[in-house]
Amino acid sequence: MANLSNGLCHINSFVNIPTVKFTKLFINGEFVDSVSGKTFETVDPRTEEVITEIAEATKEDVDIAVKAARKAFDSGSWPRMTGAGRAKIMLKWAELIEQNIEELAALDTIDGGKLYSWCKAVDIPEAANLLRYYAGAADKIHGDVCKTSRDLHLYTLMEPVGVVGHIIPWNFPTIMFFGKVSPALAAGCTVILKPAEQTPLSALFYAHLAKQAGIPDGVLNVVPGFGSIAGAAITSHMDIDAVSFTGSSETGRQVMMAAAMSNLKPVSLELGGKSPVLIFDDADVDKAVELALFGILHNKGEVCVAFSRVFVQEGIYDEFEKKVVEKAKTWVVGDPFDPKVQQGPQTSKAQFDKILSYIEHGVNEGATLLTGGKTVGNKGYYIGPTIFSNVKEDMVIAKDEIFGPVMVLSKFKIIEEAIEKANSTRYGLAAGIVTKNLDIANTVSRSIRAGIIWINCFFAFDIDCPFGGYKMSGFGRDYGLEALHKYLQVKSVATPIYNSPWL
Repeated sequence: MANLSNGLCHINSFVNIPTVKFTKLFINGEFVDSVSGKTFETVDPRTEEVITEIAEATKEDVDIAVKAARKAFDSGSWPRMTGAGRAKIMLKWAELIEQNIEELAALDTIDGGKLYSWCKAVDIPEAANLLRYYAGAADKIHGDVCKTSRDLHLYTLMEPVGVVGHIIPWNFPTIMFFGKVSPALAAGCTVILKPAEQTPLSALFYAHLAKQAGIPDGVLNVVPGFGSIAGAAITSHMDIDAVSFTGSSETGRQVMMAAAMSNLKPVSLELGGKSPVLIFDDADVDKAVELALFGILHNKGEVCVAFSRVFVQEGIYDEFEKKVVEKAKTWVVGDPFDPKVQQGPQTSKAQFDKILSYIEHGVNEGATLLTGGKTVGNKGYYIGPTIFSNVKEDMVIAKDEIFGPVMVLSKFKIIEEAIEKANSTRYGLAAGIVTKNLDIANTVSRSIRAGIIWINCFFAFDIDCPFGGYKMSGFGRDYGLEALHKYLQVKSVATPIYNSPWL
């Protein structure tokens, strides 16, 4: 593994690791120090060593960013530009991302422990695709002419909501950045974005590329910092018109309260999950094993939609359990730059410790640890694939979002029992169904309370597919045109027709 310190460039045995170029706040088109001069460390989870120091945004910095965004919205060119004009700049930004794909992928790998190969093949290209998708919608935003029951000429306008605050998590720093920013910019809004303090590096690089692409000053502002300070300043700010947040359900509550107590700004929340996958007797066991294992181990389990609760029908349960444990033991954990590795380190020491504490809870509560439960190697935040069986629904590992490579295995007899177990959670983000029976697939998919249902697949996202949760997994949708509508508001305009009683 590379030895990173002070942002220096070292050569890994698999890839050249870039020197970190951008460490300051990006406000009003410039990289600037924080008002307080404070910085915080961002750490490489592979080595537990400091990569570099990042400027820390406080309330004062957020105020400055909001003033810039407010001016850019109230009197700047971006909201007044034609949709085609905004699209042209967004398309240029997408091109610049693709030109820097290797460096961006490496930044998310050293900052978040993500697989370099996955970032290069999926996450970074998806960022460019998101920009292009919403750029294509920017010149197609329009209202309606309404037929009325009275003598009125009535039409509606779709207008940008204003200054938008985005707060994104650390598990998919690139995807989350553009899932939020792209539709907001296409709508004509201006943006203040706070990346997670664990993974700020790529967000600052994207700000640099936005400037190169021609995004006007003040339209995009990136303020790294801590949720309790910079995040709280965004959610409670009187001059921010809307907030979109992705993170934990607990923090989502705080975001809602702050928004309500300030200017009653609209809020969109994509929160936690404890997603079930229901595997029925008619399933191909080998394929079900691969699907369930990928569903919990993808991105080292740091996925809000991870298949963390696996329910298997009793007819194939024993075979499934045996095969999934055997497969988990062959899973390759190691340096995420290594193309042979399937799972890198957890993003941070805090998350690493949290996962280990949940594993300890599971053992202490009487669940059977079938495999894993231990750290891997002597350095870095690596945890081996972990599988529990004999799990009761009131156990902590069955209820809480662990956000790590920990699978909870349970057995069911009939379809009604499977549906009941799947819905016995406070979350409702995603669910999976593995069956060859169309009747079962249709019945179960309509019965589970979750925002997205995957039948015989996992992580089948598409830009056109709205994504969001039920229950305590939040509300509002990212992706699709539904995401664009979050950043627009409807204005009705009425004119009396000649000789109408309104004159």
